[in-house]
Amino acid sequence: MADYHDDLRLAHVLADHADSVTLDRFKALDLKIDTKPDLTPVSDADKAVEDLLRNDLKRARPRDAVMGEEFGATGHGPRRWVIDPIDGTKNYIRGVPVWATLIALMELGPGGEQPVVGMVSAPALGRRWWAAKGTGAFTGRGLTKANRIQVSDVSQLGDASFAYSSLTGWEARDRLPAFLDLSREVWRTRAYGDFWPYMMVAEGSVDICAEPELSIWDMAAACVIVEEAGGRFTGLDGVPGVHSGDAAASNGLLHGELLQRLG
Repeated sequence: MADYHDDLRLAHVLADHADSVTLDRFKALDLKIDTKPDLTPVSDADKAVEDLLRNDLKRARPRDAVMGEEFGATGHGPRRWVIDPIDGTKNYIRGVPVWATLIALMELGPGGEQPVVGMVSAPALGRRWWAAKGTGAFTGRGLTKANRIQVSDVSQLGDASFAYSSLTGWEARDRLPAFLDLSREVWRTRAYGDFWPYMMVAEGSVDICAEPELSIWDMAAACVIVEEAGGRFTGLDGVPGVHSGDAAASNGLLHGELLQRLG
């Protein structure tokens, strides 16, 4: 199995650099906010973080390709870094501390391009999660101060905690009735939103989560962390990985039922 230790160390360095920018600009009175063509907001911090990480990668991994939410795809090759500089920009610009920088490394393999390293850094929450293929998933302040995480062993839907982001996406895709039916079957629902439900699945505090519309940079880091924690991460169509345009994540035991109701 490939050794991704150096890549994981680099991901921590990248996250450190990102955190220094995002925390400095969080709640800044002069934070500049624009609207992108898809009508979603973007702040000067989003752009500054992605620009910084691209420059870091240009020096540390000049042969690797890069894809980011703000500046698109550059480079070619079997390895590609995927960056979401601030996942949860709407929270960020309103002063809500639930946002994170997402960093992933994807590689081409027999099954196509899949995430092999994932980093989620949420400095305003004081939390960081990471994983590399074949090494397990962890949370902590750094590689030397870490605790291994694992998904829950809840096996009954009626005992499950279900997390999601919002209702509007399900309604727009004519899946709201199925979503509401599922919400009535589970023990508990909470709309934590963005990256956080996937990290909760990975550490066993939530059992299932799903979203109806996502991009690769929203999912790549979360995918490898959930899988290395013992869970499953697929599209709503059941295809493993991050290429379906939507996501279903679980502790594995409940995945079939999750897909049956929402897929």
